[in-house]
Amino acid sequence: MTTVHTPVSSGSLTIGPISVDVPVVLAPMAGITNTAFRRLCREYGAGLYVSEMITSRALVERTPASMRLISHHESETTRSIQLYGVDPTTVGEAARMLAAEGLADHIDLNFGCPVPKVTRKGGGAALPWKTDLFRDIIESAVVGAGPLPVTVKMRKGIDSDHLTFIEAGKIAAGSGVASIALHGRTASEFYSGVADWNAIGELKAAISDVPVLGNGDIWSGDDAIRMVEQTGVDGVVVGRGCLGRPWLFSDLTSAFRARTGEIDSVSHVQPNLGQVAVAIRRHTELLVEFFDSEERACRDIRKHIAWYFKGYSVGSELRSQLALVQSLAHMDDLLGQLDGSLPYPGRDAEGPRGRAGTPKRCALPDRWLESRTLDTAERSLVAEAEIDASGG
Repeated sequence: MTTVHTPVSSGSLTIGPISVDVPVVLAPMAGITNTAFRRLCREYGAGLYVSEMITSRALVERTPASMRLISHHESETTRSIQLYGVDPTTVGEAARMLAAEGLADHIDLNFGCPVPKVTRKGGGAALPWKTDLFRDIIESAVVGAGPLPVTVKMRKGIDSDHLTFIEAGKIAAGSGVASIALHGRTASEFYSGVADWNAIGELKAAISDVPVLGNGDIWSGDDAIRMVEQTGVDGVVVGRGCLGRPWLFSDLTSAFRARTGEIDSVSHVQPNLGQVAVAIRRHTELLVEFFDSEERACRDIRKHIAWYFKGYSVGSELRSQLALVQSLAHMDDLLGQLDGSLPYPGRDAEGPRGRAGTPKRCALPDRWLESRTLDTAERSLVAEAEIDASGG
């Protein structure tokens, strides 16, 4: 099915000195957006592809895991790294390290992670509630990054009674960030329900100094165009929609280029099962290169199998075997048992994917909500939140 869009505005996105051909950003996802997955997605379409979240302290300490996670392939011409941190000094040191050693071209700051192990110590989506800490972290990162653009990704707030996105957006813009991305959910909503695009539009209306990007429920190219037209945002951030669907970036690229008149109509990639198998095999090959280990690559690809096969008629036994794949040769044998001619299943393969979770009370430090600024005890607590792990 083809949809034609009337050209209305430029399809490019500018973040500091970086120009992105289409206004699409791959959201950082823990355990997903390593260099292998980023490369795979780039093979299908244009955009800005961000690393999974890197803990600032682990980076400053140069742990082997963090140094592996910030690695980029030579084909990644814009190297984007997302940092997580709660200590302004450490975040600034991490940003300075990335800039001084030429390890990145763009730094994104994580203020959107809703995972309890992060929020219960005041990090992630809980942090913008403390406006002084939020401002200090951003300013420290901007100074440390020097010429590199620093961006912010955040949520609406902690819950519906503790929204922070408008105030946080203004603080971020005033502190020198190059763009702001808003996920249209609170931390307590996790990924449940429907993203609040109206809130994204409110932030765009309130911020005129820097680009504003929208995140949440982008499952197709049409969704991306609807978000832009409904909210006025300068671009979209795509996360769960591309799980097991790296070709979504082809659809997104097509949709935005049709919108600007570069092409006449939108094309939708509708792979048969054989083409899905090719994508799985390619993904695994890239993981082998990233991990320098066939065994680790096969362990990592297992979590992607259900996403790739969503909607396709693949027997439970074969799915189970692929979810326990041991080697590339084993994978080739199993993929060879698929009926590659099975056509694209349509809507069954589209829409939401990944775990949505259910709304729940956000885990927070004791008395966190009593004040918008940090007291002495809270400063000691958040210092402990510099966990040596990736997540969110």
